[in-house]
Amino acid sequence: MKKIIILFSILYGITLFGQTKEIKKPEYVIIANNEIITKEKVQEYGEQGSIKSMSKGVSQDVWNKLAEKFGEKIGDREFIILIDLITEEEKTENQKKMNSDVAIKNEKIDDGFILNINDNAKDFTVKMIDGKNITLSDLKGKVVLLNFWATWCAPCLMEFYEIPSKILKQFKNTEFVFIPISRGESEEKVLKKMIQLKKNGIDFNVGIDPNENIWNEYATQFIPKNFLIDQNGVIKFISNGNAEGNVDKLATEIKKLLGE
Repeated sequence: MKKIIILFSILYGITLFGQTKEIKKPEYVIIANNEIITKEKVQEYGEQGSIKSMSKGVSQDVWNKLAEKFGEKIGDREFIILIDLITEEEKTENQKKMNSDVAIKNEKIDDGFILNINDNAKDFTVKMIDGKNITLSDLKGKVVLLNFWATWCAPCLMEFYEIPSKILKQFKNTEFVFIPISRGESEEKVLKKMIQLKKNGIDFNVGIDPNENIWNEYATQFIPKNFLIDQNGVIKFISNGNAEGNVDKLATEIKKLLGE
């Protein structure tokens, strides 16, 4: 409890909407074959069918080893992408498997949503890291952007770097509320991450859902997830992951709901 109080005192002053200055979005550091490669090289490997797996984020031990080799070229461990390349033998086996799985291609992919567009949003009360509680049903008459994220999720953090300038600044003086909720993490862990992000210009209030009670009402897998809720509590737009242009789409849909 003492740690949480200390962390909160450091973070004191954080607001729901945060700052308005431009924030530099970090770049991913991509590593394959024990060397840093470009996005163009990743595309080349992809076209060759040479990529076995891609993982975003590394453990502290792996980061330490990479830092020994690459020095200052390595950024925060959440923004490192490790690519594992397949051998020629594995490539041949994969091609055989692809040929035998053609019939499965048309099966519906589970995108992890429990609630979808035109569903009524499930009511909840979430504790924010500034100590206040927010109840969704109290926000009737406002447009709400509900965001699920986690401190270990690089796409979630990348989204955070865009949200202040593209959403919070634009809709600061409107009937709009942003509620980012950390999924399945402790208050102390979330506080530490927000203190770190504040140094990079990311300064807004977030909620915690340590037991995933809120999350389990809305989705089953994959983050970041966004639910845009209208003035009547109805979900009008959803997004999954952080593809290029996703935050811009969210801003456009918010503007529509606000009638701007």
